[in-house]
Amino acid sequence: MSNKQSAWRSPWVIGWAVMLLTFITVSVVRVFLAVQTSPGLVVDDFYERGQDYEQNRLKRAARDPGWKMEIEAPEFVDIATPTRYGFRVADKEGAPVSPDSVIFYVYRPSDAKLDFSLPMKQAEPGHYLADVSFPLLGVWDILISARNGEDEYHLPHRISAGVR
Repeated sequence: MSNKQSAWRSPWVIGWAVMLLTFITVSVVRVFLAVQTSPGLVVDDFYERGQDYEQNRLKRAARDPGWKMEIEAPEFVDIATPTRYGFRVADKEGAPVSPDSVIFYVYRPSDAKLDFSLPMKQAEPGHYLADVSFPLLGVWDILISARNGEDEYHLPHRISAGVR
């Protein structure tokens, strides 16, 4: 007759199980934080753009027109299928605004080689449209840039293409 005891009664087995669960928990938290936080996109001319940053920021703040900007994004975006995005811009009182140009920028946080941009076409005053096709499954960062003279105003948005 054998006197076998459960392995779970050993402090060594319990210690290894706790270490494994701790490792898995920390990994899940790190993946969650990596997906939810800033993509850390860097522009090529970061030094030049950073020169006199504070002074330029104060100038832009003084010229800020107070536009209300809104993105019209679909609930689901499939990969390799053109999807229509809309962008509305209005002044403080709600009247449509027609900036000089509106550009739709798309950034892939994991691979800068897949970044692209395209101009948005004006459908009516203050309303712009673009048909965009995302080539790969996963997270994409969108930045709509409305340029008026030397000033540029941005509206960010993040999507997950091919994910319901």
